[in-house]
Amino acid sequence: MRKLSMLVLPGLVAMTLAAAPVLSSAYAAGSDEPSSPPKSDSSSKKGKKKSSSVSDPKFLAAYRTAYTAIYDNHDYTSAIGQLKSLKRDDVADVANLIGYSYRKLGDYQSSKVYYELALKDDPNHVRTWQYYGLWQLEQGNREQAQYHLNKIASLAGTESSEYRSLAAALDKPTGATLVY
Repeated sequence: MRKLSMLVLPGLVAMTLAAAPVLSSAYAAGSDEPSSPPKSDSSSKKGKKKSSSVSDPKFLAAYRTAYTAIYDNHDYTSAIGQLKSLKRDDVADVANLIGYSYRKLGDYQSSKVYYELALKDDPNHVRTWQYYGLWQLEQGNREQAQYHLNKIASLAGTESSEYRSLAAALDKPTGATLVY
């Protein structure tokens, strides 16, 4: 039994590592779902090295649990707690989901804080530009939403799901209920 586990464990680790890029690509293809599980951020930014906790299986499992709470169960309050417990709101994917959850709960000020944290970590985070653009529309800031749409076009193109979603929302008359 011990010999079997010594053979199986390295194989499982190798399969997990090999599947990580595939999982990221699969999550990136969704329409109204976040881009992907957080990417490893062990690269340095401004001379500081961040922890590689985003590649930790426990971190990814907790992130996916929060993701499910948001998109499948619409349980934004518990998702916020789950995401904050990761202590990685400096990662764009995490901060963006917290911002999204606060927006869905109607806490626009907190939502704005987290969208800006996400863009601070990754100024090219397309999903945050989309969600923050929807936030702008909900606040009545059509010009800012248009700016966000143009940013998405430059980052991901006009055929991207993020672009199409925000463009459709911008096409609705002011005061219309947004469905996304």
